[in-house]
Amino acid sequence: MATILKGAPVAAALNERTQALCEELNAKGIVPTLAVVRVGAREDDLSYERGVTKRCQALGVGVKQFVLDAQATQGELLEVIDQINRDKAIHGCLLFRPLPPQMDDRQVRAALAPEKDVDGVTDLSLAGVFTNAPVGFPPCTAQACAEILDFYGVNLSGKRVTVVGRSLVVGKPVAMLLDRRNATVTMCNSRTRDLPAICREADVVVVAMGKMGAIGGDCLRPGQVVVDVGIHVDETGKLRGDVCFDQAEPVVEAITPVPGGVGAVTTSVLVGHVAQAAASMCN
Repeated sequence: MATILKGAPVAAALNERTQALCEELNAKGIVPTLAVVRVGAREDDLSYERGVTKRCQALGVGVKQFVLDAQATQGELLEVIDQINRDKAIHGCLLFRPLPPQMDDRQVRAALAPEKDVDGVTDLSLAGVFTNAPVGFPPCTAQACAEILDFYGVNLSGKRVTVVGRSLVVGKPVAMLLDRRNATVTMCNSRTRDLPAICREADVVVVAMGKMGAIGGDCLRPGQVVVDVGIHVDETGKLRGDVCFDQAEPVVEAITPVPGGVGAVTTSVLVGHVAQAAASMCN
């Protein structure tokens, strides 16, 4: 049976560091503050917003909410972004996406100052990930994957890693973060030929396909570490990942659960970014 790589201990360790940094900043009269920008009221956005707000309050990070109607214009949203960029009391911005169809996502993302982009959505932040430059922050979910592997002592140096999925939110940035740890990374996608064979060759498999149960037992072998980024609701209302957990758990060496794995760490990474941004701006 596999070791279950639970996210809660990882999040707790990150929270402890963030809280200590917030206390240092508070002593200097600085309250790290996150701007939450939401257009409309999608239920998944509201759920994540509640979780982020609760974590911020627990760790000493302030929250300012900027909520626009779903029918708001792009100009109205850009005015909010500009206000956040100019407000020295705001250190980070969480912009909920996807945006409504009347808005140009690329133009809105480009308007956000990269030093306040704590969720890694701007092109400059992503460029920083790919060039290992200190610009912005990596996407939170991608960093959460790396934080889990680091916390549980998974040595990636010289190891073969297969990343299944190529999004700018997880797949591509997590490949770069693991490359920094001297892993040999192979990126795959839904059109990769003989995907099961490529996955079986890896020491570590990170799955971010966005498809429930996409990776089954035929893709896995003993000794592997599996990080499952996916989260879906099945026909019974139960949360499932991109990996068939029941097939993987008896075979692999270690695996993250769904729920309680990567998702449990992502919010802590985000709040940590806000505190780090505040520390950087006051130096």
